[in-house]
Amino acid sequence: MTQPILYSYRRCPYAMRARMALRYAGIAVEIREIVLSDKPRHMLAVSPKGTVPVLVLPDGKVIDESLDVMAWALSRNDPDGWLTGDSLLPELIAENDGDFKRALDRYKYATRFPEKSAEVYRQQGEQFLSRLEALLAEHDYLLSDKLTQADVAIFPFIRQFSMVDADWFAQAPYPHLRHWLAGLLASDMFNGVMQKQTAWQQNDHQVV
Repeated sequence: MTQPILYSYRRCPYAMRARMALRYAGIAVEIREIVLSDKPRHMLAVSPKGTVPVLVLPDGKVIDESLDVMAWALSRNDPDGWLTGDSLLPELIAENDGDFKRALDRYKYATRFPEKSAEVYRQQGEQFLSRLEALLAEHDYLLSDKLTQADVAIFPFIRQFSMVDADWFAQAPYPHLRHWLAGLLASDMFNGVMQKQTAWQQNDHQVV
């Protein structure tokens, strides 16, 4: 293995933010696009939990949490200073990955959670949207006027939320959030990691 291997799924928000960080850091990886219903044996062998992203380094070390992949990439190269000492950075990411992600899943798949309506789950998610809107009213990005890890870690989940009911999101009271989202959607960094990949196939003779 001459370069890291990244097991990924194109539309997974966790894999998306990992790919964006690796691209930003200029780290070349072999991307192996998986099929969720037929996960590669090697991926499951090195990371039995079976979720993406999974980064396998040339020395055999495995990093299988998206934030850890981001941290590894940024520790190697962070030219624009994505990492900051702002205490809001870990706080916002934790809220995104916790309460907001739970609300997003229920909003997106409301029929699987019939205890409440999709509108109620959307309103739960809006608590986070409102917080982001207030931050973006103060500066171009979540923590300042420049992009940081917080923006890239959170963006894929806001993208997903906006797509559940695009008509609603287009008129919802979050103009700064929509502008922020549109800018990231149009970025070379995002579009560069969203190119369609042929599903990787493992044959019987492959070890990695």
